[in-house]
Amino acid sequence: MAYSGNKGFTRLVKATGYSWQGLRAAYRHEAAFRQETWLCIVMVPLGLYLGENGVEKALLVSSVLLLPLVEILNSALEAVVDRFGDEHHELSGRAKDMASAAVALAIILMVAVWFLVLFVD
Repeated sequence: MAYSGNKGFTRLVKATGYSWQGLRAAYRHEAAFRQETWLCIVMVPLGLYLGENGVEKALLVSSVLLLPLVEILNSALEAVVDRFGDEHHELSGRAKDMASAAVALAIILMVAVWFLVLFVD
């Protein structure tokens, strides 16, 4: 659906509904996203508590929230690739590996931010 014709508040309401459906689908079908959701439930309040100022709080919280964001994109890409068949194709494998690497980099970034904010002067 290239253009739905919805404008203004109707478009916002429908877009919000689609986003909510996407979050529910990710939670229902992706174990990694479920784990990251629970990680966020613990670490976001912890980041708000441990950060000494607004910048530190923003860094700690945003580095945690980046992880499920990247996970959703990874899962979406995997779903699209899998939709086209089970046979192995080099480009499909490369795309899935790159999306997985993005998740790994988000994890590294989160750990680095938390370490630098909490343990480095």
